[in-house]
Amino acid sequence: MTRAPERLSTAQRSVVRSNPLLQTLGREGERLKVSLLHPVRSVPLAFLAVIIIGAGILMLPISRTGEVDDLVTTAFFTAVSSVCVTGLITVDTATFWTPFGHGVILMLIQVGGFGIMSLASLLALFVRKTIGLRGQLVAQSETHTLNFGDVKAVLFRVVKIMAVFEAVTALILTVRFWIAYDDSPGTALWHGVFHAVSAFNNAGFALYSDNLIGFAEDPWIIVPICAAIIAGGLGFPVIIQLFRNPFNVKNWTIHLRLTIFGYVLLFIAGIVLFGAFEWNRPETLGPLSFGGKILAALGGGVFPRTAGFNSIDYGAATPETLMVTNILMFIGGGSAGTAGGIKITTFLVLGFAIWNEIRGREHVTIAHRSISSSTQRQALTVALLGVGVVILGTLLLLMSTDYSLEKVLFETISAFGTVGLSTGITYNLPPTAEWVLMALMFAGRIGTVTVASAIALASRPRLFQLPEERPIIG
Repeated sequence: MTRAPERLSTAQRSVVRSNPLLQTLGREGERLKVSLLHPVRSVPLAFLAVIIIGAGILMLPISRTGEVDDLVTTAFFTAVSSVCVTGLITVDTATFWTPFGHGVILMLIQVGGFGIMSLASLLALFVRKTIGLRGQLVAQSETHTLNFGDVKAVLFRVVKIMAVFEAVTALILTVRFWIAYDDSPGTALWHGVFHAVSAFNNAGFALYSDNLIGFAEDPWIIVPICAAIIAGGLGFPVIIQLFRNPFNVKNWTIHLRLTIFGYVLLFIAGIVLFGAFEWNRPETLGPLSFGGKILAALGGGVFPRTAGFNSIDYGAATPETLMVTNILMFIGGGSAGTAGGIKITTFLVLGFAIWNEIRGREHVTIAHRSISSSTQRQALTVALLGVGVVILGTLLLLMSTDYSLEKVLFETISAFGTVGLSTGITYNLPPTAEWVLMALMFAGRIGTVTVASAIALASRPRLFQLPEERPIIG
C-alpha cells in the first residue's frame, strides 16, 4: 500500500487508500521520480535542459545578425555543438552571431566543459560508493584522487583547474592579439578569453571565419592553444595525480600511466603521419615555411584529440590524412576531461586484452597490475557501442545526402568524437542530416560517461554459475 504524502488531509489519505487506481498512480509516480533522479539519467537530462535554454536564447534577435531558412535547427545545432563542446557549425560563427551571441556560445561551452568534468568525477564517486566497502578501498587505493563524501572539494578543484589553465592561456593570447595583430585592448582580451575557454574545453569554436588558418605560422597562438587542449583533454583525475606525484612513475596509477603514455604515443604518431602525408602538398602545408609546417603538423596531432580547431583546410587533405584523423578522433582523450571519443584508457585496455590473449595469458595485466574482467567488459561495451553509433550515423547521413562515404564518415566520427573538424560539408547539409549530427554529438558527449557508469552501477555479483560451453571463435 502506498503511503500518502504528509501534506494530504486525513480524508484525502483515506480516499487514496480506498482507490486502487490512485495507489497505482502513486507507485508509478515514485518510480518515475526515482528513475529520473538516478545519476546516470540525470546527466543527459541536465545537458538537454541547458541545450534547450541555450537554443532559445540564440533564437532571439539580439543573438544574431541575420536570418536563415530554419532558425530553430540552426540555433539548436549551435547550442548542441557548444554544450557538447564539439565545434561543428552550420553558419559562420564570426559573422552570423552578434557579440551577445558569442557570449552565449562561450557560456554554453563553459557549462558543457565544466559539467562533463565534474559530473564524470562525481559519477566515479557514486559508482565507487555502491560497490561495497572492500571495493571502495581497492578503488580508492587505485585512484588516489577522489575521497568519498568530498563533493564540494571535487567541484572546487575542477573549478580551480579550469580557471588557472584558461586564465594563463587567455593572458598569452590577449597579449599576442594586442601586440602582433593591432587589436584594441578590449578586442584582444575578448578574443583571448574566448579562444582560451574554447581550447581548454576542447570546443574548437573560433571568432575567425577561417578558424586558425590565418595563424598557422604563429607559435604564440598555436602553441598555447595546443597546450590548453592537451590539459583539458587529459582529464581531471590525471591532472590532480600529476600535481601530486609528477616524477615518480613507479607510483603512478594504472589510469595515469595509460592516459599519459597513450596520449604521448598518439600525439607523436599524429604529428609524424600528418606531416608526412601533407608536407609538400600545395593545398595544405606546401606553401608554409619550415617552422609553419612544424606548427601545422603539431596542430594535426593535437586538434583531432578532440578540439576541432584547424590550421589547414581538411577538405583539401589526402585520404591518408583523413584516415589517421578519423582514428585519432574516434579514440579521443582522457576520461573525466573535456575531450570526447571512446577515451584512451578504453582503447588501451582492449589493446592489452588482445595482446594477453595472443600470448595465451588467462589474466590481463598492465604494469604488474591485473585488470578485472568487468573493466574489460566495460571497455568492450563502450568501444562497440561507439562503432555501432558511427555506423548508424554514417548510414543515415548517406541516405540523406549525396556526399561520398569518405566525407560522410569523417563528419560522423567528428560529431561522435565531439571534435568539430569538417571537410566543409556541414554548411550544406539538409536539416535531417543536421539533426542526425546533433544526435551524434549528444551521444558522443554524454554516452560514453553514462554508459560506462550505468554498466558499473548495474553490475551485481552472481551467486551461482551456469554450465560453461565454448562456441567456435574465428
